[in-house]
Amino acid sequence: MNLLNILHVGLKEIWAHKARSLLTMLGIVLGVASLVAMAAIVKGMENGMKESIIAFGGLDKVLVREEDVPAHQEHLADQAPGRTIVDAYALKQAPLIKAVSPEISLSKAVIGYGTKRTRASECVGVWRDVLEMNLMDVEHGRFFTEYEDEQARNVCVIGAGIRNDLFGSPEDIGREIIPIGKEITIYNQPFRIIGMYRFYESEQDRKERELAASQAAEEQKKTGPNRRKGWGSRRGYAFFHKNNVVHIPLNTAWLRFRAASGQNEQPDPRLTDVDIKVANLELMEPALQQARNILLMTHRGIEDFTFRSQEDQIEEINKRIRNARLSGGIIAGLSLLIGGIGIMNIMLASINERIREIGTCKAIGATDTVIFLQIIAESIALAIFGGLMGLVASYGLVEILQIMSPTQNSPVITPTAMLVAVVFSGLVGIAAGLFPAFKAAQLDPIVALRYE
Repeated sequence: MNLLNILHVGLKEIWAHKARSLLTMLGIVLGVASLVAMAAIVKGMENGMKESIIAFGGLDKVLVREEDVPAHQEHLADQAPGRTIVDAYALKQAPLIKAVSPEISLSKAVIGYGTKRTRASECVGVWRDVLEMNLMDVEHGRFFTEYEDEQARNVCVIGAGIRNDLFGSPEDIGREIIPIGKEITIYNQPFRIIGMYRFYESEQDRKERELAASQAAEEQKKTGPNRRKGWGSRRGYAFFHKNNVVHIPLNTAWLRFRAASGQNEQPDPRLTDVDIKVANLELMEPALQQARNILLMTHRGIEDFTFRSQEDQIEEINKRIRNARLSGGIIAGLSLLIGGIGIMNIMLASINERIREIGTCKAIGATDTVIFLQIIAESIALAIFGGLMGLVASYGLVEILQIMSPTQNSPVITPTAMLVAVVFSGLVGIAAGLFPAFKAAQLDPIVALRYE
């Protein structure tokens, strides 16, 4: 009896007891569906987290942070210069660094237009390099020039969220307002809008906005006009931050606000932040060493700074994802194990029903190996069919999850997860069939033929 005949006989046996076989496969179906759905949810979470990392500037962005001087330099702590504009100009000369973005932030800046007021997530003086640093695009108007920066002109580029708060969002008024040329106030000083960034949102925010718009449309049909604020969620902070930022020239922030208020009397403007972007991600370590050498020179050997790369956050994300996959895999594995136990029980019951049949097969020449393979083939077939049905069920389960929570990051079903689930279900089938197959193979044909 060849393997093809063995498989054919096994499939006939499964088909002969369709209801029992279906119930037996149910545990495998649920196990595979839960495994694939769990992997899809985790993949969706991973995509959402990495989407935020990219929104903050990508993996090649590095933040230069202030830090307490090391123990052996404590006597120089009062001489630490902090991050200054000299650092920014010096870092621009580094061959392994392609962009440098110095920043002077204006804390709790209130932005006004007419009688309307709003608070920006950040009002900050910057160079043009901030566009490349934070991956931002000016959709309307333009960015300020170096000349406007040198002359400390009162010009600004705003995010779409600031436009929505001061001039109205497209959802509220039914059309898009482009406020280029309008005059707003920052700390009661007039600034002319010369550019506006495009609207940024994550997939989760997009779903949330579309859901809010559809709900508002339904409510409007029932109760009349209903204003609902959309275009951005605080949940996705990276995108919310980019939509609610106001950028002004660096010199303007320094001369109009810092120096004028006496907050910083040093001739070299002290910065709130300095961000750098390396020219080649593969040369991250040499680039950071180059930046460190430059800063040690500008800081006169005082090491009052440190670097924080986006890769550190990626490692933290990967750690969370691994933990989520592990916990989800354990739960799904237990479901498959229970399904395997169900297959084993049914196979044992099937053997008891077919003892005379097995005895007859042995009496006419079937070997122990053939009987063993026959039972194993049936067990694997049950598991594989259950696994394939589980893959179909996983798509339905993911759809249900999206309906129940439509604003969450979309689960992503991956071929790897599907392959692992089917292979694991096959292995469960083999393990579940070993004991029944061994028991059937060891039956004495004479005793089996006499069995009633």
